[in-house]
Amino acid sequence: MKNTTLVVMAAGIGSRFGKGTKQLTPVGPSGELIMDYSVYDAVKAGFNKVVFIIRRDILEEFKSAIGDRIEKLVDVEYVFQELDDLPAGFKKPEGRTKPWGTGQAVLSCRGVVDTPFAVINADDYYGVDTYKIMHDYIAGDVKAEDGLQHICMAGFRLGNTLSENGGVTRGICIVDESNKLIGIKETKNIEKCDKGGVVRSESGDVIIDAATPVSMNMWGFSPEFIPMLEEGFVDFLSKMDVNDITGEFLLPIYIDKLLKEKKAEVQVLETSAEWFGVTFQEDKEPVRAAFRKLVDKGIYKEKLY
Repeated sequence: MKNTTLVVMAAGIGSRFGKGTKQLTPVGPSGELIMDYSVYDAVKAGFNKVVFIIRRDILEEFKSAIGDRIEKLVDVEYVFQELDDLPAGFKKPEGRTKPWGTGQAVLSCRGVVDTPFAVINADDYYGVDTYKIMHDYIAGDVKAEDGLQHICMAGFRLGNTLSENGGVTRGICIVDESNKLIGIKETKNIEKCDKGGVVRSESGDVIIDAATPVSMNMWGFSPEFIPMLEEGFVDFLSKMDVNDITGEFLLPIYIDKLLKEKKAEVQVLETSAEWFGVTFQEDKEPVRAAFRKLVDKGIYKEKLY
């Protein structure tokens, strides 16, 4: 079996763990976190290593909250997303406190990830079958050749990713007849409606069909993507306004740039799975109920580990 790695972006967790930290909100009947289910599904699908991207100052707290029990299931490593981790010739702008974004987060895996890998958010539930689809693809087809990055992305149906409790931001995907990604349009404040999603504005409502593919930041890469990402980060920093202390180097935006420059090809892997996430405080109970239903159906055990 080919070695594959699951990279979990969890650097957004605060320095103090508490009931207000959404990534650490218990959602399972035995107190499981969304990350517990993500790793469980990934290992079942064939991933044999997990890398958690966190902040260095929360390592011990993170291990106590989830890492120690995950280490009993699969090989685990930790990498750190830090504000001062910048390419030679660059330094953190004065007053910068905001992380550099998902692109820099994945870049922190250099030297640690040397297999095909998938990237996920710590606080998103992607569904059992999605991990299987992603694993099988990156284990066989994700590669880099002739300077072209072959990337894949889990394409969720918009209607399966919306919240009952407010508007959300989604990467609306434009795909061709072969399900190759042409571009991503970050769209804010998408509210749930009978036809799928709606974006309201003074100039009129825009309806987005429920079947429209969207990105939920679940990507598959070859290990050669990481050096390329480093080049992208240098380019991003070179062009950033010196007074900008909040700009972020984001995976979807960088990948969209690679597409436009014809340096990458992205296969959208369709999934009918329903996404769960705790975007709002009001989402907690519906998400708990959704996991309760999955347990009752026998998809998960009452106590996961």
